[in-house]
Amino acid sequence: MDPLSDVLSLLKPRSYMSKGFEAGGDWSVQFPSHYQSIKCNAIITGECWLAVESVPEPVHLKAGDCFVLPSGRPFRLASDLSISPVDAGPIFEQARGGGTVSCNGGKDFFLTGSRFAVSGANAPTLLAMLPPVVHISKESDKDSLRWAVEQMMQELRDERPGGLLIAQHMAHMMLVQALRMHVDNAPERGASGWFAALADKQLAKALNAMHENPAHRWTVQTLAERAGMSRSVFSLKFKQAVGSAPLEYLTRWRMLLAGDRLANGNEPVSTVALSLGYESESAFSTAFKRTLGCSPRQYGQIEAGEENTAIAE
Repeated sequence: MDPLSDVLSLLKPRSYMSKGFEAGGDWSVQFPSHYQSIKCNAIITGECWLAVESVPEPVHLKAGDCFVLPSGRPFRLASDLSISPVDAGPIFEQARGGGTVSCNGGKDFFLTGSRFAVSGANAPTLLAMLPPVVHISKESDKDSLRWAVEQMMQELRDERPGGLLIAQHMAHMMLVQALRMHVDNAPERGASGWFAALADKQLAKALNAMHENPAHRWTVQTLAERAGMSRSVFSLKFKQAVGSAPLEYLTRWRMLLAGDRLANGNEPVSTVALSLGYESESAFSTAFKRTLGCSPRQYGQIEAGEENTAIAE
């Protein structure tokens, strides 16, 4: 798979639907942090401001815009950010069984979307690869998202058999489409980080190569050749964009893949090690512990414990 599909597959997003949020007049609502979750929303009517914790500049949202918040950070939606916010909790108590919730009587503003819970001990690492805010405002991009939004809203309105499942699939489409559009628009926005590397045609070739065949004995030289760059220029540019050296990134990605297989399958450690390019289990275990902080066998136990806790909650 491609890098974006790989990361989303390991996150295993599961959508929890909220049919909609409407507001009227002057309003401001503060939303709490959502640990290990992604929010994906579309503005249907009206406009508002979005302020996300630790993101310097607020974002102005208009009808047709879509925004994704992959970090789970607290955020605020408001007609005017100078208005003291009210807590979202009591408002969204109305939505426990589904439906549209209202603030100040609604009528002026309407939003629809979904929250995606993600799983795994390394979800924070994977979520950190995504930008804190994705704002889709380009007309051509909004047009391509509109079909998914309209289908999702229709299914939620009609309440036909299987409608919730279809709406969840539409929400997944919105999420992937919005992130893909962010990659497409990254160069013009001067983005940095992993998404900037995906948007860079040369660096993307190296990333794709590592994700397509993580077990291959890649060297900095062969990756630089894939990118069509000199070894030194490639190494510098990759580290500036991604935040780690190429082979450090490759090792981390191998360990994330290994962790997912160890937590969700019954393969022995030796088999996983061999499939990811390690000739000995000891070398693999050393790399695993250095990268993820525990041995492969301990990791499986940690994941099982977290899964049981999630089920209990």
